[in-house]
Amino acid sequence: MVQDISFADIKVSDKASMTKTVSEYDVYTFAGLTGDFNPVHVNAEFAKNTMFKERIAHGMLSAGFISSVLGTTLPGANTIYLKQELSFKAPVKIGDTVTATVEVIEKIEEKHRLILRTTVINQDGILVVDGKATVMKK
Repeated sequence: MVQDISFADIKVSDKASMTKTVSEYDVYTFAGLTGDFNPVHVNAEFAKNTMFKERIAHGMLSAGFISSVLGTTLPGANTIYLKQELSFKAPVKIGDTVTATVEVIEKIEEKHRLILRTTVINQDGILVVDGKATVMKK
């Protein structure tokens, strides 16, 4: 379900998260949707000879979980994504359970904009994606 929080009710330090286990289906579907068939994502034999030793999920798949939180939970419905800075810190492997979290770090009242820290961590507490988003909320 999509939440619809009013801009006035959002405060600096508000947080929201979502958790998902990344499946083989997720990786292949993302590859099909985007056309990114890099063999490190879709070819197990190829991936065995990489620094990761196995297939990894697309970095942007993990970033997509951030988008999910922004559009469905905080700030929720009617959020317009304006900017995202990302740093990929560690690989996400098939079977990893990741948690995407957004935290309001700045509120710009006159423009109805929010600046949020955006992170994704895996089941071991390892930061896999770190970033900052700017959104507009009417």
